[in-house]
Amino acid sequence: MSLFADILQLIPQRPPFVMVETLETCDDTGATTTFTVKTDNIFIENNELTEPALVENIAQTCAARIGYICQQESKPVPVGFIGAVQQLRINSLPKVGDVLNTSITIKNQIFNATIVEGEIACNGESIAGCEMRIFIADV
Repeated sequence: MSLFADILQLIPQRPPFVMVETLETCDDTGATTTFTVKTDNIFIENNELTEPALVENIAQTCAARIGYICQQESKPVPVGFIGAVQQLRINSLPKVGDVLNTSITIKNQIFNATIVEGEIACNGESIAGCEMRIFIADV
């Protein structure tokens, strides 16, 4: 069961640029989301989800986490920006119909900057991961 099913209430992105579906878990140390790869996704090429979508999926998992925390505190959902992506690893590209399970772990958080470790699994296998720096705009 999802922690929060209406993901659009938690993230600033809007279709067709939404790369997460449900927020499964969220706490002080991280979050997990799910996402089903569909044929009408703007990042589909040759029946596979391309690399930029995987990076965006990790970033939107971060957005869903902060959005959920803000909702709990009755604050507006902020806009965030990817500041850097390091150690990007792509083992394989998911296909249409695959379900991605994405987890982020907070490594460091200072003021409006957060460093996370992101990991995407599909069918029980790790398919991608990276370290990402996210900056939250002042609201």
